[in-house]
Amino acid sequence: MAKNKTEQKQQYMICALLDDLVPEDHLVRKLDRYVDWSFIYDICDPLYSNRGTNRVDPVVLFKMMFINIIFGYHSMR
Repeated sequence: MAKNKTEQKQQYMICALLDDLVPEDHLVRKLDRYVDWSFIYDICDPLYSNRGTNRVDPVVLFKMMFINIIFGYHSMR
């Protein structure tokens, strides 16, 4: 039986800071606290052009891949 078309799903929006959603003792916070990620800039700077649009921060990309490997996610989305 088809549902009434006037019936709509309720939509909720959560307004929160990412810092509020990640616990203080989480592994990613510990990694960020103890690892100096600035070495990535030295490695990646020769690979980027000085012209064109702004680049995506290479540290953010590296952290995304690192988290994917550690937690077993098999997607870059």
